[in-house]
Amino acid sequence: MVDTSTTVLPAPLTTEDTVIPARFTGSGVATGDRSGRVERWLEERRAAHRFEVERIPFLGMRDWFFEPTTGNLAHRSGRFFTIEGIEVETDYGPVGRWQQPIINQPEIGTLGMITKDIDGVLHCLVQAKMEPGNINTLQLSPTVQATRSNYTRVHGGTQTRYLEYFTDPGRSRVLVDVLQSEQGAWFLGKRNRNVVVEVDEDVPPHEDYRWMTIGELHRMLRQDNMVNMDARTVLSCIPFDRPAAEADDRHDDSPFRRALHRSLVPGGAARHTMRELLSWFVESKARHHRRVRPIPLRQVRGWQRDDHEISHDDGKHFSIIAAQVTAGSREVHSWSQPLLVPRGLGVAALLTKSIGGVLHVLMHARIEGGYLDVAELAPTVQCMPVNYEGLPDDAQPPFLDYLGTVPAHRIMFDAVQSEEGGRFYHAENRYVIVDVGDDLPDAVPPDYRWLTVAQLTALLQHSYYVNVQARSLIACLHSLW
Repeated sequence: MVDTSTTVLPAPLTTEDTVIPARFTGSGVATGDRSGRVERWLEERRAAHRFEVERIPFLGMRDWFFEPTTGNLAHRSGRFFTIEGIEVETDYGPVGRWQQPIINQPEIGTLGMITKDIDGVLHCLVQAKMEPGNINTLQLSPTVQATRSNYTRVHGGTQTRYLEYFTDPGRSRVLVDVLQSEQGAWFLGKRNRNVVVEVDEDVPPHEDYRWMTIGELHRMLRQDNMVNMDARTVLSCIPFDRPAAEADDRHDDSPFRRALHRSLVPGGAARHTMRELLSWFVESKARHHRRVRPIPLRQVRGWQRDDHEISHDDGKHFSIIAAQVTAGSREVHSWSQPLLVPRGLGVAALLTKSIGGVLHVLMHARIEGGYLDVAELAPTVQCMPVNYEGLPDDAQPPFLDYLGTVPAHRIMFDAVQSEEGGRFYHAENRYVIVDVGDDLPDAVPPDYRWLTVAQLTALLQHSYYVNVQARSLIACLHSLW
């Protein structure tokens, strides 16, 4: 087993207001009042600035153009990102070869959260951030959420607020610092620095920023489209201390939560040792073949382009559009850019099970074309159901049919969350956590394994083990303490 005892965050994370066990019974913390204050603050920030996103033809974009030789969609600065093509060959899944457009953004962005002990409770400095693809304009984001092109001010705009706490030595103490991937079906090799720092000095929040406890952020995760993807991935990488020992003995605690508490213990009882899991994961990657070849966008087969859209011939998967954006709260108040638009609502689900009294989650070693490595650990189910309509049963993702039959009392978490609004337009997944009870056996297909939350936490201290959809679900799972 990997020993994570040296990476557990300091004492403030185990204070009552951070773990907040009472929030599920309605006693103790005034959950509704606090959530209401955050919602009112977000509404105030929406009203304080002008936000507009308008679809436009490709030729209407400023500083973007289709390269004459490749047909790739690029920015005239040569920075930010490009829309290119790839061809993927693999023996994994029902389709062995395909071509597609993909976002190529080789820069490493920064997703940074400033934390501070305020009256004995760890608080996070979060931002009410507008992104052009957000379905509700503003969502709670990390303190800093910026690509390298943005924070080096290629766009000529204002500087990124609070960036110095992540770049200047001595300004803060690092609690988490790890590179993580993003959507492997839509990004080519995309990665961001997920970093959490703690400060002692006074950091006055700008009017678009607010101090919140992690417990408050966990409560906001229960609501649709409130905590953005970048905040969720940063939260998932925090190696939380387990709840206080007395929480396991509370009379009002459920078997699911007791099993979850035990699952948080590093070195606790697990179906597989960490050595066994790592060997299985390496074997899964070695067992499957994957070859990814960049190709010019103009040569991508099965896709078509008109003045307003690049789309799949069958109307599936996603399309690429152009947008004109106005945002009074951003470093640049007006710009245009391409955006990727999914064709439907996605589903990302974790099936969980108590094994020996310890909660385990069923993870999938999933291959995607844009991963830097062959595979990453994904949720039990991760798909866009509309893409599978009309296909035979053997082409359906495993366990998708089970989700359609789960009784309501077995669903522990269910909320719609937005994906990265800076590159995707109205991209949403339904995030679901299910307690399967005895419905599923301990034995699972070869590309699946049961892991404890502590084992996932250990893997999240390293790069490219756990994909972004699974990280969102892990953040949601922590909200169930």
